[in-house]
Amino acid sequence: MPKSRTPKASDARSATELESIPNIGASLAQDLRRIGIKRPPELIGRDPRLLYEALCALTRTRQDPCVLDTFISAVRFMEGAPARPWWHYTPERKKKYHASSLGVLKRGG
Repeated sequence: MPKSRTPKASDARSATELESIPNIGASLAQDLRRIGIKRPPELIGRDPRLLYEALCALTRTRQDPCVLDTFISAVRFMEGAPARPWWHYTPERKKKYHASSLGVLKRGG
């Protein structure tokens, strides 16, 4: 029997937990918690790239760029955009950020 899933919110006001944000499942919700985002409203005004870079630094791994797309979708949704699939934001990510600069870990110091 499949595990119970959190219903997705239809708008930002109805997003009561991270898993209720469209495109955010249990794994990404846990990643957001690990970087300090505990509640959906905490995404408002956040820079998705900085969230992505914080996750890369925490895990010491360059995360797949689709994680950034998903963070963009979550921030936009919480800021009032309609729910859209994460890949809707891939062109924005590709236009704004160079793949070679994503998830670069600082060495030393």
